[in-house]
Amino acid sequence: MDEVVPLPSGSLLKYSNTDELCDIILHIALKLQQTQLHAQMKCVSQDSVVTPSCNSCDLKSFIRTYLHDSGWENKLKNAVYMEVMRQGLSPTWPGISSDSHKEPVGYLRKSQNTWEKRILKSLNSMCTEIGIPLARKRAKQEQLEMKSKWTELGTDEPDLSRFRPVYAPKDFLEVIENLHNSNCNMSHHSSASNRWGMVRIPINTKDIHQLRSVFTELSIGTCQIGIDDTSELTTDAFSADKETLGNKVLHHNSTPIAKQYSKSGCPSGLRSKLWSLILAVSVDEKDVLYYNQLKTYVLLYDLLVDKLIFKDIKLTATNDDFYFVFEDGLYQAALVFSRDTYVLRSLSAAGTSGSFKSYIRGKLGIEEFGVYFPPSGVIPFHGFAMYISPLCFLFSDPVRLYLTFREIYCRYLIRLHCISSHPQGIVSLCVLFETILQAEQPDLFHHLKSVGAQPLKIAFRWLMRAFAGFLAPDQILLLWDRMLGYDSVDILAVAAVAIFTYRRNNLMSVASLAAAEAVLADLTTLKIIPLIQVTLYGK
Repeated sequence: MDEVVPLPSGSLLKYSNTDELCDIILHIALKLQQTQLHAQMKCVSQDSVVTPSCNSCDLKSFIRTYLHDSGWENKLKNAVYMEVMRQGLSPTWPGISSDSHKEPVGYLRKSQNTWEKRILKSLNSMCTEIGIPLARKRAKQEQLEMKSKWTELGTDEPDLSRFRPVYAPKDFLEVIENLHNSNCNMSHHSSASNRWGMVRIPINTKDIHQLRSVFTELSIGTCQIGIDDTSELTTDAFSADKETLGNKVLHHNSTPIAKQYSKSGCPSGLRSKLWSLILAVSVDEKDVLYYNQLKTYVLLYDLLVDKLIFKDIKLTATNDDFYFVFEDGLYQAALVFSRDTYVLRSLSAAGTSGSFKSYIRGKLGIEEFGVYFPPSGVIPFHGFAMYISPLCFLFSDPVRLYLTFREIYCRYLIRLHCISSHPQGIVSLCVLFETILQAEQPDLFHHLKSVGAQPLKIAFRWLMRAFAGFLAPDQILLLWDRMLGYDSVDILAVAAVAIFTYRRNNLMSVASLAAAEAVLADLTTLKIIPLIQVTLYGK
């Protein structure tokens, strides 16, 4: 399977300055030298040169051949590829100041800061009303009890009646709806294609033709997992061929090839392995130790967000027919996530963190006594735990489940609940949804707007939660196959347009927002990939 693998968007190719490119390459090399992969490759290389087959005359060539034949070269390529992919998330690239990671658009940066302060104020108000601190150390007996119940946290029934979600998707939508660029009058903006929408700020997004050029593997002539594996005419032969090819991809152990394969869907039996390859998640002793350290922090300290996590899972997954059986695993993953500073570093790099800073009592304003709350920097909103839920169908090991979720969150979901001009952020996603729906279904959009049922009021929660908890689990996984394969959340907006288009006839007869919401209340019977395919290529 020899191939020419294109570099990802935003890759090293954007560096036209040779010196700057050399600095980046050197930085990647130095960073990889600090990894376990480097130590392992060094060990196997040393072992190889003491074998009888070693040609001491050309030692360098022998080691290269050995690393290639033994599969270590592919592991190194994947590691380099992942470093390039993480370029936009890492705040440590040489010559790049931390200020360059701040939101470049002033009014959006100000709105995000205001939103963060509003969330922090809500947290502090809750602490004052209930009379509890943001964080406290658990008593020794409480630590032992929680440790003994770690695998059955769902059996615990704490009193959560006084706790409330800090915010819900509808609260965040109100903030986005009120975004305004004082330097631009959208009514006179010649390129404004979102004239009827709720988000009226100048952000460039793709049109339907550009989306087709991106999602070419979703064309009607291409076989798809999620379509052809369910057809009586093609299911056996197609599924067998797809699985055979999937095993070859896994054997080749190449991240770019796995992403390309995922664009047409992953067989359910191979999905967990393929996603682990795409996301570079391989659990070793170091990962297990790291997870256990985070677990120890959970046992040692009780945070206010712990109650918010319990409340959220009780309100969502526990009441869901698909996910209630995973309640204990959701608690474990979400609690560990809240202590992980790796997430905070990703937030900082995305330019969205900085307001959730707390201080030791009596030391307010003194930086050396300031700490981020929670350590991950993420305040869970209503429905946040549903991000984890679909992954419970793929991974039974709690460490692999957590690391996979963390990687998906930091790469794709991190910008779905913050204000930014990033093309993969929620603001751009909203504009993309409204623009495409207006272009493809103008009469439907106008009708819904005229009866007070703006489409985004309904679709926003789908987009913000990446459809987790709305589509059936198998359909979410099929949708996320494409999200990982195309390395883009744009597919979420296309899916939302596809659902409105599919329910068009019923929606054209509604006379209120409540009626429109009733039409779109249950999405669990939908097959999402055929709908996306028809929306993109049906005309």
